[in-house]
Amino acid sequence: MSESIVDCQIAVDFPTLPTQNDLERWTTAALARAGEHSRHELTIRFVDESESRTLNRDYRARDKSTNVLSFPFEAPSNIELPLLGDLIICAAVVEREAIEQAKPLMDHFAHMVVHGTLHLLGHDHIEDDEAERMEALEREVLASLGIDDPYAERTVSPDAPAGEGGAGEDERPYA
Repeated sequence: MSESIVDCQIAVDFPTLPTQNDLERWTTAALARAGEHSRHELTIRFVDESESRTLNRDYRARDKSTNVLSFPFEAPSNIELPLLGDLIICAAVVEREAIEQAKPLMDHFAHMVVHGTLHLLGHDHIEDDEAERMEALEREVLASLGIDDPYAERTVSPDAPAGEGGAGEDERPYA
């Protein structure tokens, strides 16, 4: 049976963040659907736009805040540890995207956690075929949690602000 242990770090003053139970439920669902049937540990850190921008600039050469960053743990070849790595989630960007995309905030947080967890497991979306497989897996995980397809067309609020964070027109929306 899949199990996740999440070390939650909150480095931002934000009114509504997922609970520890939410984080463990979402990561465990991602692990199970990805075929991981053992215990895994990861850190999820909620940050402000400044920290997100700094990390995105330093590690991805993109000088803007972003919704989620994934940092897989790479153990030496002779050591096996249950550590997956770290997820950095910018709460303000996730909130802005949820408004722009007319999604419930917690559903979008769940999507970012699932998306990031799949990255930690080695999934990617650089090539179109990889993206299709990863997005299909995300849909399956989220559906198992009772969350609507995050890629379905939605009516976007005309009052939604155009944010500086998140995806640009020429890139996939998730790191």
